[in-house]
This record gives sequence, structure tokens and C-alpha cells, in this order.
Amino acid sequence: MDMLTLFLTALGLSMDAFAVSICKGLALKKVTLKNAGTVGLWFGGFQALMPLIGYLIGAQFKDSIMAYDHWIAFVLLAVIGGNMIREALSKKEEECPDCALSVKAMLPLAIATSIDALAVGVTFAFLSVNIWWAISFIGVITCVLSMGGVKMGSLFGSRYEKKAELLGGGILILMGLKILLEHLGIL
Repeated sequence: MDMLTLFLTALGLSMDAFAVSICKGLALKKVTLKNAGTVGLWFGGFQALMPLIGYLIGAQFKDSIMAYDHWIAFVLLAVIGGNMIREALSKKEEECPDCALSVKAMLPLAIATSIDALAVGVTFAFLSVNIWWAISFIGVITCVLSMGGVKMGSLFGSRYEKKAELLGGGILILMGLKILLEHLGIL
């Protein structure tokens, strides 16, 4: 996987966490570097952990499904991206649940925003990816964007939350399509 593809994948994966970070920024009375760092570390840490877990699971089945791996990657990324777009276009507004920065508040949000990264980790097992570099990169990108999301939330409100989810979903779909087309020899 080339650097641009990895960067775009990391960017796409981080959009859910970015959107929730905006919500956190809206809810916090005062945004400090410590608050933003806490949110960034929770989301970045889980965005790095989940692809590793997915990779370890996928590596167990790599040899038995290698002939179909590009289709699996395409379908997983398309479904995840499509779901993100669907959620962004839904009229239902999500409430920011218990906007404190406690473990009780942050753990479910970190897990929920990184489930898609688990599926991406499975696809990494079928591609030539340095998993340690990939998860570090994904974690750092998510951490930085989440910290920025907290600050943006405090400044701009929820105006950009839906757009971030749309962008992330579109990027993941395009990455899945790129993997499929490369494997089929079209790119």
C-alpha cells in the first residue's frame, strides 16, 4: 500500500472520530489542550488498536481466501463508507451522550468510532501493508484530527459534522474501489 493510499485511508477512518470530537467541543464549557489531548488519545489509540486486531484476525484466514481478498476489501470499505454517508445524510440528529471525558463516557465512543477500523485491519492482512507503520499512522492522524475537532466544535458548532462524515465515507469507498481496480489490473 502506497503512502497516499494509507494517508487517505487514515483520513477516511478518522472522520467518525472527528465528528464526535466536534460534538465534544460543543459540549465542553472550556476547551483546553488537556481536554483536546484526552479526546485525541482515546480516539487515536482505538483507531490504531482496532486495525491491529482486525489484521491479526484476517492473517489467520489469509491463505484460504487470497483469491477473493480484493473483493472482500472492496465490499468492506464500500459498506463502511456507504454507512457513513447514510448516517451523514439522515435527518436524525445524534445527541452527544454524557459529554464528560471520563472513561465511562469515552470508552463507548472510542469503540463505536473505531469499529470500521477493525474491518479495515482485516483488509490489511490481505494487502502488502507494514501493519506497525499503518496503525501508527492511522492513530496519529486520528489523534491530531480529533484534537482539532474538539477545538472546531467549540468555535464553529455542528455546522461541519455532517460534511466530515460525508467526506470520510466517500474516501473509504474510493479506497475500496482503488484496491479492486488495482487487483483487476485496471489501474
